[in-house]
Amino acid sequence: MPFKKGINAWCFPAGTEVERIFHLAKEYGYDGVELNLSEDSQSPIHMESTEESLLKVVDLAKEYSLELPSISTALHWKYALTDNDQSLREKGKEVVRKMVEAASIIGAKHVLVVPGLVSDVVSYDVAYERSLAAFKELTEAAEEKKVHIGVENVWNKFLLSPLEMRNFIDEVASGWVSVYFDVGNVLQFGFPEQWIKILGKRICAVHVKDFSRAVGNINGFVPLLAGDVAWEEVIQALEEIGYDGYITPELSPYQYNPEQLIRHTSHSLDTILKLEKHTV
Repeated sequence: MPFKKGINAWCFPAGTEVERIFHLAKEYGYDGVELNLSEDSQSPIHMESTEESLLKVVDLAKEYSLELPSISTALHWKYALTDNDQSLREKGKEVVRKMVEAASIIGAKHVLVVPGLVSDVVSYDVAYERSLAAFKELTEAAEEKKVHIGVENVWNKFLLSPLEMRNFIDEVASGWVSVYFDVGNVLQFGFPEQWIKILGKRICAVHVKDFSRAVGNINGFVPLLAGDVAWEEVIQALEEIGYDGYITPELSPYQYNPEQLIRHTSHSLDTILKLEKHTV
C-alpha cells in the first residue's frame, strides 16, 4: 500500500495512558499515532510540555516501533485565530507555535490547525482577513522548525469550498502551510474526491471518518464503511495527486468495549486502502 495507517489518540477513551494507546495501536497494525495538544498537564503533549517529557514519549513510541507523524488539537475552538478578542487570537497563535515546537522535538512532520470560526459576531470577510494574517505570521515558526502547518476543513462555516481553500493556501504563499484534509467533514457540503483533485499537492496529511447524509447533522459521523464516503473514488484521487502519507482515522470511542473501535477501524482501513474500482 502507498499509504501509512495512523490512528488519532482521540479514538481511545479520555484518560487512556499513552503506553496503552501505543500498545493497542501496535497490536492492531497501525504504523503511527497522532497525539493531541491539550491544556491538561496529564496529556502526553500539553502547553507546558518540556523537551525532556516529550522525548520520553518518543522513546516509548520507539519501544512499540511506532511513528509520531503529526499533532492535532481542539484548542482552536477555544482560542480561535479569528476571535474578536485579540488576546484569544494571540493565544491561538501561541498554541500553534507550541504544536510546531513539540512536533519538531518528537519528529512529527505536520500539525493540524483549525483556521478560524465564522459566527454571528465574526463575519466571513473579517474571519478570512484575520486567519490569513495569522498564518502568514506563523510561517516563520513552521519554517524555522521544518514542520508543516496543515489547515483543516471543519464545520466552522469557513473555507467552505475547495476553490476557496486552494486560494487561501496560495495566498499564504508558504511551502510550510498546506491542507490537512478531512475526508468525512466534506460529505455534508460536497464530495471529498473533488476536493482532493482540486487541492492536489497542497494536501499534506489526511484524516478519515465516515458520514451519513441521511442524518445530516453532527450525529451523522459514523465508523468507517458505515456512511456515504465513496472510498474507491477517494483513494483513486489520492493516488492521482501522488499522496503517499498517513491516512489517520479521527473517531469517537465506542461507548461499550472501546477497544473494538481500534480493531474495527484497522480492519476497515485495510479494506479501504485495498479497494479497487470494479466495472460491471
